[in-house]
Amino acid sequence: MEMSKKKPQFELTKCLENYLSKYNRYLKLPISYADLTSYSDSLAVLDSEGRDTLWRSVIYSNMLQDEVQKALLEIYALLKTDGDDSFVKQLAISNIDYCLFGNSNPFRIRVINLLNDNHDYYYIKKTDASRICGLELEDILSPNKVSYMVDGKTMVEEHIAGIPGDVFMKKYTGGPNFSKIRMAKEFVKFNERCFTTLLGDMRSYNYVIDVTPDFDMEQYRVRPIDFDQLIYEGRKNHYRPQYYKENKEVVQFCMETLSPETVDQYQTEERTLIRKRYMVNKSRVENLLDCMVTIPFSTGEKIRTLCSDLNEFHRMDQFSGMDSMGKVLRLHLHKMIDRTQHRHYSGKISFK
Repeated sequence: MEMSKKKPQFELTKCLENYLSKYNRYLKLPISYADLTSYSDSLAVLDSEGRDTLWRSVIYSNMLQDEVQKALLEIYALLKTDGDDSFVKQLAISNIDYCLFGNSNPFRIRVINLLNDNHDYYYIKKTDASRICGLELEDILSPNKVSYMVDGKTMVEEHIAGIPGDVFMKKYTGGPNFSKIRMAKEFVKFNERCFTTLLGDMRSYNYVIDVTPDFDMEQYRVRPIDFDQLIYEGRKNHYRPQYYKENKEVVQFCMETLSPETVDQYQTEERTLIRKRYMVNKSRVENLLDCMVTIPFSTGEKIRTLCSDLNEFHRMDQFSGMDSMGKVLRLHLHKMIDRTQHRHYSGKISFK
């Protein structure tokens, strides 16, 4: 499946800025993304086997170092405790790393607790409206909560903990407590969430696996960490993780362990939960969609091909003539959650 090589970033609109302010996502930050780019030197960050990770550990001049560290600790306090800085004296910034690849070229901030050496991460990135909307939909409609803040051209995101999907498939699936059935069940649900919200490019390195021990087995939760490809691509299968070759192994689990009836059950369960979350937060979701309608998330050609695919999937023609990915998402989301109440739908996703 061919993906777009590089998705453009989309600026914050006034509508989206007002939305973020209303829900306490828009805050004044003590340092910006542009400020962090004023580092004086950098060193390659290597993995445990000595390979270049394409992250650079950055160093600031003596004149800037203390100011940068102080501002980054203030941001951590805003992210974690709504600005209560009473505990900041026991924290320190141990690393500031800059990523050389990806759309957002983030800075990764490592915060360490001086009392017990425990550490945490967060990220500072260039603002991208599509990523913001993806984070919002994830926070509202999925079982996963995310914390982030925006200030003009700068956005801050908490670290989403978990084992990267590609690493999990290579190193953890052979463990004594690993359950193919539970992993298959969660992947079906994850697949349904991505398709319902039109979140694309969910290849194995763009999500993590959160593992929870549960008696003699393990429970799994798949969490996206890359929201850049929300409503950008032009084919419906771009929004279905099952079609990426990088997910071949976990799709094989689904085909080996789940019957079509069981897949249908798990899909319906997940849409039911999405629908319940939507009903609780209906005004907020619709407010967000109102903003998304006005943002040019994709090209006219991609909108037309996606509309054609979704017309076929939903067996209707209501997507025809739409000129905005925001409009496409609104109708598709409504149709997906309505299918939970009206079981006579025909666009079932199969893993067989």
